[in-house]
Amino acid sequence: MYFFISQLSISDIFVISDIVPNLLYILLNNGWTITIIECITQLYFLCASEAFECFLLAVMSYDRYVAICNPLHYSTIMTVGYCIILSITSWLLGFSIILMYIIKTTKLTFCGPNIIDHLFCDIVPLLELSCSDTSVIHLVVYIMGIPIVIMPTTIIVVSYTYIILAILRIPSNTGRKKAFSTCSSHLIVVSTFYWTMFSVYAVPSKGLTNTISKILSLLYTVFTPLINPIIYSLRNKDIKNAVQRTFQKRVIW
Repeated sequence: MYFFISQLSISDIFVISDIVPNLLYILLNNGWTITIIECITQLYFLCASEAFECFLLAVMSYDRYVAICNPLHYSTIMTVGYCIILSITSWLLGFSIILMYIIKTTKLTFCGPNIIDHLFCDIVPLLELSCSDTSVIHLVVYIMGIPIVIMPTTIIVVSYTYIILAILRIPSNTGRKKAFSTCSSHLIVVSTFYWTMFSVYAVPSKGLTNTISKILSLLYTVFTPLINPIIYSLRNKDIKNAVQRTFQKRVIW
């Protein structure tokens, strides 16, 4: 579990490092000039990190499924080597699948003012600047949604269905609470991540103002990476104890 949390933290660091420095510069200087290559590069690392997180959350749900539904064989199934393989596969899938979209994007022609009324280079604002036919790009985005969104979501739903059924079969209330507490943090992170993603890409944006669109885009680029460590810290006794020991040492000194 801690290994997968570290991978989640690395993904959040990628998103923050890719977006926040440029975002702060834009806000301080009321705008910024960026080349097409730099814009597409920023978009690539953002989308690849988010795609990786979709796969990783599915892997983490499978990890929780094994821990609760098959606890006696957990150490033999979720070995260090197997966890590393799952992590590397998630990274490769995230960066390789998004590369198909990026290659198509580089072939677009941009003509006109080339002014992005957004806080960073995102999918929709960039496509709106193109004077080329973007129907193929939209088709690629929908196709990518199958392995990136639908398949991980299916794995998560199926895993938690078995987890809930297993928890309900536990006779004691203490046992049920203990079993649920092992996956509650992951469930909160999954709900927050997919809620922010769907609020930006699934909800129709025609009726939204530019200000609301910008605020929604900050949800999954800044808000989600911010609260992920807070969620796991508040729900994890080991981290709580480590923080308490650190504060106690500082008070003593």
